[in-house]
Amino acid sequence: MPPIAQQMHQRLTDRLHPTRLQVLDESAAHAGHAGANDTGSGSHFRVRIASPFFTGQTRVARHRLVYDALQDFIAQGVHALAIEIL
Repeated sequence: MPPIAQQMHQRLTDRLHPTRLQVLDESAAHAGHAGANDTGSGSHFRVRIASPFFTGQTRVARHRLVYDALQDFIAQGVHALAIEIL
């Protein structure tokens, strides 16, 4: 797992205590896309997550919890974040 993906995984683990979690760096598939960097990593991610914190929350609220946990990564250059709530 690339370093940024590892850091994101750890952050989500610390904040949301997921029962399932996968952080995928899909940056290489977006080469040439606006916001992609020239390294092929660290700009586009997919998060698949299940968490007890999602119980009773709306879809929007669940996504907000993930975005809030990863906000500083977005501020530092993560261009795209796809979230799949499991």
